[in-house]
Amino acid sequence: MRKLIYFLPFIFLLASCGEYTKVLKSQDVDYKFEYAKKAYEQKKFLQASTILEQIVTPLRGGPKGEEALFLQAMSYYENKDYLNSALHFKTYYTRYPKGKYAELARFYSGYGYYLDSPEAQLDQSNTVKAIEELQGFLDYFPKSDRVTVAQNAIFEMQDKLTLKELQNAQLYYNLGNYMGNNYESAIIVSQNAIKDYPYSKYKEDFEMLILKSKFQEAKQSVNERQADRYRDVVDEYFSFINNYPDSKHKKEAEAIYKIASKHANL
Repeated sequence: MRKLIYFLPFIFLLASCGEYTKVLKSQDVDYKFEYAKKAYEQKKFLQASTILEQIVTPLRGGPKGEEALFLQAMSYYENKDYLNSALHFKTYYTRYPKGKYAELARFYSGYGYYLDSPEAQLDQSNTVKAIEELQGFLDYFPKSDRVTVAQNAIFEMQDKLTLKELQNAQLYYNLGNYMGNNYESAIIVSQNAIKDYPYSKYKEDFEMLILKSKFQEAKQSVNERQADRYRDVVDEYFSFINNYPDSKHKKEAEAIYKIASKHANL
């Protein structure tokens, strides 16, 4: 009896695998569909997606086609294959724009990209896609109970994109005059980021980086241009300190101002 109890899980596993193999080989589309739904309910998402991959096309146009396509996308999503899930969700809401699962498809399409979004220093293509898809969801379903989740995800990803720009700007600043005027590049990247993301939590850091970059440009300018450039630094300082009177960079900004004001002939 003890041996039987010990082997029971293995017996059920073998039986389950045997049925799955039988389903894969079957030509009965309805049988496959019912098994796929059962597999999904049992959280066997890989089995469900594999079977659905075989039958989504044959079911297309029929009464089960819509549900099969959505279930396929959800199976990929639950299996954490977010890229495939996003593609299938998009196929769903494109094919069934007013379908039963259109709201969920638009949401999960974007949220899958959000979950797959990498660290800021890496390629942010999926982050951009996530923002686009979730914004589309908000446009189509502004009263959905998932609006807050979508908005928070968008804000988080915008901050990530802004952080990447800050890292790029900082890299230019660190390069200095290596193979060209990288301070100017740091200024341009920072100004564009402020324009694109005016409410970013990194705005203060961008503005400080602009001040520092202009200061370095002034220090390293030819004599004829130094006074003008230092005056530009002074103007940048007042703009910065007015915006952030209690800035964490206040001491550094004031030190820059003291030097710049002496050379600006004010």
